[in-house]
Amino acid sequence: MSAVLVIGATGTTGRHIVNGLLDRGVNVRALVRSPLTAGLPEAVTVVEGAIEDREALAAAATGADSAFLLWPSWDEEHVDDVVSVLAAHVGHIVYLSAARLQGGEEGAMDGIYPRVEAAIRAAGVTWTFVRGGGFAANTLEWAKQIRSGDVVRTPFPDAARPLVHELDLADVAVRGLLDADMAGRAFDVTGAEVLTQREQVGAIGAALGRELRVETQPLEEARADYTTMMGAEFADTALAHWATLVEAPERVADGVQQVLGRPPRPFAEWARDHVEDFAQRTTAGYPGQGGPAG
Repeated sequence: MSAVLVIGATGTTGRHIVNGLLDRGVNVRALVRSPLTAGLPEAVTVVEGAIEDREALAAAATGADSAFLLWPSWDEEHVDDVVSVLAAHVGHIVYLSAARLQGGEEGAMDGIYPRVEAAIRAAGVTWTFVRGGGFAANTLEWAKQIRSGDVVRTPFPDAARPLVHELDLADVAVRGLLDADMAGRAFDVTGAEVLTQREQVGAIGAALGRELRVETQPLEEARADYTTMMGAEFADTALAHWATLVEAPERVADGVQQVLGRPPRPFAEWARDHVEDFAQRTTAGYPGQGGPAG
């Protein structure tokens, strides 16, 4: 029976990867910072530690045949060390990257993604890159507004992307971890249709059985909000990219069809799957999820 190390096992996509591997009878190992609060299935072998902790990472990778890697930040300081430790223990790495999807652009999105991809290519292991589009789960940042009223304020209501369901990302990643035919290939993985943020809010409202309205949020107010949630670098990068999506939306890619032989899940399905996240009345907010790939 094969064994797989999942780095990012407690994240939006990582949890589904863990479940998908367990469903296939795979031994799953996970590197997590806080095992007591990780909430992973009992069948998972959990190792405590941060990704930059070489000893913890080596202990987690020992006995694994392959590894799933979600890079947790924009900081590239430890990239080479992390990849070299993984490559010393596993023969295959699946990395959740991000795709360039505007116009005729191809490859990995600017930022940390090509840096991590290059390190993995040079590490002497086989690899598969799952280059995601925008994560549907990032719309959970609207949950607090939707739970408290019928208006969603966002700076670029007409920015358009084919948001991808985390289950599709997980399904493709699981195949990449287990199917040798996917080695040495990169797959662009998006949702089924290009929707503006205004249309995304409408789909969430439809799932809730409510009519939601969108108001344009002043840019400086949005920058302050995102800086508070995710830091200034994320705020500037995200807002600059979303501004370009108004005139140059991202395209639908065929990665899901290529790997799984079916169309991607539509955003409306994602919204129905997450009705409780938007409907429950709590004081907790939902900052953007999925790490820098979102």
